[in-house]
Amino acid sequence: MLKKTQAADIFARIKKYSTADEVEALFYGGRSALTRFANNTIHQNVEDENYGVSVRTVFDGRTARATSNKLDDESLKRVVQASETLAKVQHPDPDLLPVPANGGKDNGPIPSRYFDATAAVTPEQRADAVKKIVGIAEKHKLTTAGIFSSGESVEGIFNSRGRSDWHTQTSSEVSITMLAGDSSGWQKANSPNVADIDAVTLAEIAASKAFESTNPREIPAGKYTVILEPAAVLDMAGFMFWDFGGLAILDQRSFLNNRVGTKLFGENISIWDDVAHPLQSNSPFDGEGMRRQRVQLVENGIVNRLVYARATAEKMKHSEYKDKVGPVEPTGHGFPIPNEMGEAPMNIVFGAPAEAKTIPEMISSTERGILVTRLWYIREVDPYEKILTGMTRDGTFYVEDGKIRYGVRNFRFNESLIHMLSNVEEMGTPVRASGEESFDMVVPAMKVNDFNFTEVTKF
Repeated sequence: MLKKTQAADIFARIKKYSTADEVEALFYGGRSALTRFANNTIHQNVEDENYGVSVRTVFDGRTARATSNKLDDESLKRVVQASETLAKVQHPDPDLLPVPANGGKDNGPIPSRYFDATAAVTPEQRADAVKKIVGIAEKHKLTTAGIFSSGESVEGIFNSRGRSDWHTQTSSEVSITMLAGDSSGWQKANSPNVADIDAVTLAEIAASKAFESTNPREIPAGKYTVILEPAAVLDMAGFMFWDFGGLAILDQRSFLNNRVGTKLFGENISIWDDVAHPLQSNSPFDGEGMRRQRVQLVENGIVNRLVYARATAEKMKHSEYKDKVGPVEPTGHGFPIPNEMGEAPMNIVFGAPAEAKTIPEMISSTERGILVTRLWYIREVDPYEKILTGMTRDGTFYVEDGKIRYGVRNFRFNESLIHMLSNVEEMGTPVRASGEESFDMVVPAMKVNDFNFTEVTKF
């Protein structure tokens, strides 16, 4: 993998080739491998290693960025020239700040996210795991499809004021779908440490959801108590965190406009952005090289903080909103400049409930409800009330008198995230969860009252 010392040498050459007032370089890339299977057989195995550098130059308040995945001298000269040519024709940005000389407050080290065993996973190891997954499918007379991926990556930043930081991590992911004639089951897990992923257990759960939901019945749409597994919670909740950035407030595109400091959710909802949490991943610095701070976004249902890039914090301090949004300071959540989004919290951790419940315990306390494995095809209907629509998928069950009775045809829902998180009756222990509509988070399973299903699908 690309080393920090190699990147430092590349940046020294970039500076030599540049005539800009300031220069910044972001490094990224790594090695990724993927084994894909369908119809109970492996049909693809690919591996790729690639590295890139993104160069930003600044001339008197004008800035632009150019990117290359070639790191030889001629390519570096060209990418610097491209960045400078673009920068010189931009309009000056009055909000542009100098590149930072330091990373701000250091919250200390984060847990290691590089695991040698994960980096060393071979195609044969992935194939062996797939063989076991297929064996479970065949045992239950099911058809399976999915992926097993692994890899290692780097992320780094250097600038002409002496700021440098570097992060390496590994990743592994297993996603499994089990198919019966008229039903399906699904499970997915992602972790920097491949030892945390038990492909056999995931396959067994996905298979049980598929064969236990065969011959699904159709029940009426309406408002139900729902038990949302962590993947379903994640894919719903992920739609609101882009609104927790300061620039979203300034642009008046956040559902938190005029709501920061108010009780928006139930008292049992507390949420942090915490890159150092042991179940989280990602680098400890943002797209400007600032250290990510631990920020409590929601406390007992009250939205009390936003996150900020450096320039957004400065703009907020001079805006009409400055006294309405809680503390205003750079928090290390900015994206690489230039960008239109500003910042967002990307390491979401939900707080643990006073009394965590398992999913079986939530089922046993439910008189009449629906168990949802996951959601898909989610779209935003009302940005301010955060009303979302989407469908259940891959394991939807009817619960009555504390027991799962049978599989049901899937539902379409129209539900407000605000309403949902104000009606959480029970929660599980937060876990690292993976879905399909949002980034990984640390979230609990939730039992939610009055979840609005609007119609029944045909499958």
